[in-house]
Amino acid sequence: MKRGGKRLLVLTAAVVYSYAIAFGQSVPSESANSSQYLQHATRGVETLQGWYEKGTGLYKTTGWWNSANAITVLADYSKAANTQEYVSTFANTFTEAQKTNAGFLNRYYDDEGWWALAWIDVYDLTGDARYLQMAQSIFGDMAGGWDTATCGGGIWWSKDKTYKNAIANELFLSVAAHLANRVANRQAALYGDWSRREWEWFSASGMINAQHLINDGLNSSTPTACKNNDQTTWSYNQGVILGALAEFSRFSADRTLISGARAIATSATTHLVDAKGILHDPCEPKCGADGPQFKGIFVRNLMQLYELNPDPAYRSFVEINADSIWNATRGADYKFGLVWSGPFNQADAATHSSALEAIIAAAVMRHDR
Repeated sequence: MKRGGKRLLVLTAAVVYSYAIAFGQSVPSESANSSQYLQHATRGVETLQGWYEKGTGLYKTTGWWNSANAITVLADYSKAANTQEYVSTFANTFTEAQKTNAGFLNRYYDDEGWWALAWIDVYDLTGDARYLQMAQSIFGDMAGGWDTATCGGGIWWSKDKTYKNAIANELFLSVAAHLANRVANRQAALYGDWSRREWEWFSASGMINAQHLINDGLNSSTPTACKNNDQTTWSYNQGVILGALAEFSRFSADRTLISGARAIATSATTHLVDAKGILHDPCEPKCGADGPQFKGIFVRNLMQLYELNPDPAYRSFVEINADSIWNATRGADYKFGLVWSGPFNQADAATHSSALEAIIAAAVMRHDR
């Protein structure tokens, strides 16, 4: 996705919190406790399901790939709340959504990656092997997008083969690493090898800039000398890589991957926020159909990094944003809007599910405290 906009260059409150913690200072907090965050999340999930359309298995008011993220949010909530209440919803989407795109495949490799990760999350929750098998099938199609003639490697954004961008390749890495940790023996080695190939290419591609932020993609006008296109550093591009590297680190036991992820996380929580530490994308307050989903993806993946690297600064960052969502951008019927610092404008399944991910993350991270 390519949109213009100016980056926000201000100090995050999360960094201030980390300094205080490092020097043994107390950090005042008005955050909710884990139980309260979970109550907030339950309200939010009930509202989210008001957009769910049983006949299609998708969410009204938003798109195909956004619905994959909404399913992921529902799975994340179910794990946090230790509930099987939505198992039938997952099964319904698995059947009905394939009437829109069989096998969860379409022209866009990033769309496919979102659905693969959604079904891996559902597999983790339910243990139902068909969800893992679907993710493997989707990954097989994504791997068909790998190409070395342009930019020396990586997968294309779409099957039109016009653009190599960050999000498709981050998702490819993440799906590969997640699968490597969930299958056995030779299959695991295959996915682990794909993870290694993708990260070696991605980390050398130039998409990670000098600030440790990831730009949108590559300029391939000279296919053998591709360069960072210096386009927008969207929040979701800083996010997906965190979860991907955390999973690859689990598989490979390579802690340098966590160091790389930390550099990106610190930069994102420093440069993509306002003076109060609230996360923003530069498209706000009008982000089209795609942008409203981005910030929740960042927080979800920061939570995955936190599981391996429980930095208090990450938890503080998430709580600051979750509290602001609840207090400043909550509308009637517990609907959450686009701008997390407020005020509430309007909500749809994309803005709501994105914000809901931050509240779920706060519940999980506070519980681990």
